[in-house]
Amino acid sequence: MKIAIIGGGAAGFFSAITVKENYPYAEVIIFEKSNKLLSKVKISGGGRCNLTNGYQTIKELADAYPRGRKELKAAFKIFNNKDIIKWFESRAVPLVVQADNCVFPKSQNSQSIIDCFFRETKKLGVDIKTGFGIKEIIQVDEKLQLHFLEGESKSLIFDKVIIATGGSPERTGLAWLGKLNHKIEDPVPSLFTFNMPEESITGLMGIVVEKVLIGIQGTKFRSEGSLLVTHWGLSGPTVLKLSSFGARFLSEKDYIFKIQINWVNEQNTDFVREELLSISGEHANKLLSNFRPYALPGRLWVYLVDRSGLSGLKKWSELGKKGMNKLVSILTNDIYSVKGKTTFKDEFVTCGGVSLKSIDFNTMQSRVCKNLYFAGEILDIDGITGGYNLQAAWTTGFIAGKLM
Repeated sequence: MKIAIIGGGAAGFFSAITVKENYPYAEVIIFEKSNKLLSKVKISGGGRCNLTNGYQTIKELADAYPRGRKELKAAFKIFNNKDIIKWFESRAVPLVVQADNCVFPKSQNSQSIIDCFFRETKKLGVDIKTGFGIKEIIQVDEKLQLHFLEGESKSLIFDKVIIATGGSPERTGLAWLGKLNHKIEDPVPSLFTFNMPEESITGLMGIVVEKVLIGIQGTKFRSEGSLLVTHWGLSGPTVLKLSSFGARFLSEKDYIFKIQINWVNEQNTDFVREELLSISGEHANKLLSNFRPYALPGRLWVYLVDRSGLSGLKKWSELGKKGMNKLVSILTNDIYSVKGKTTFKDEFVTCGGVSLKSIDFNTMQSRVCKNLYFAGEILDIDGITGGYNLQAAWTTGFIAGKLM
């Protein structure tokens, strides 16, 4: 049996290894268009490779995927985060789980993961060819004929093919799969930071607020977590999560929208008012600028007091009802204009790809082209930051590699 794996990334390598473990006598070839293998694995987690997440339940794991949640919930019963942790550790790659549940190699170096894959493919006899891009796939009876880009090779015929080429930034990059009658969901960026060129808050660059609640005005999109103020706008886990869940909506808005920030992560404004009244009673003679509620960073608190139209030289006892209302409003519903986005580091993630309606998730086989399988980000699956996108690659690669 001859099997082709198209794509030399995380899903491609993992599916190739799985195929060889299930069918040791099969001829397995990985075709990679570029001359770089596992490039996304190398940069994941800032070069440390955040390879999965340590959540204990399948539901928690599945909830981290804005697209593909339902399908992955079932797929995780076959192969999940606990399975990939065992897989690497059984192959002499010790792992560590951080306090935030992100899982990294103990070496804190993505090269440990890359070296493991090269060891496994060499041991199992997987052939790897770089500089081979696929132009077209044609069904020939029950086999699949691969046509390579001009000047690279003649066409080759395989019994089964697994496509793991990763996400495409443009729909045109998926046209060759559309020709095989697969439904294609338009790709748009996911996991990005917010540009706020007209907002003065960028002057507070470097400030981190550990637990805030943010939302896109006029929608139900919400996210909570750590927020980072940058010289261009806002970043941090909570922004990346919001960008992921709101990816399609924000694309349609051309990334021009308003963001609402609840700096104290408390939606009940009465509770916030009571907290401020308590402070004004206990610290009546202290200046607003000298006593910060909710342990907010000093520079941020001074900025918010000024933004609310109050003087930092005013005493807490002098606030009055009107001043109190201004502070409650700025703490719970601070609104900024976002105009544009910036890709998060080098980790380009897309929402979109081959529609999940075109795939049988029990096998990862195409519903419209027999013996053609899919794995990884080529599918309309994407997760928030925290190791979820690589976990989707391991899970779909494992199921595809069974070639059921």
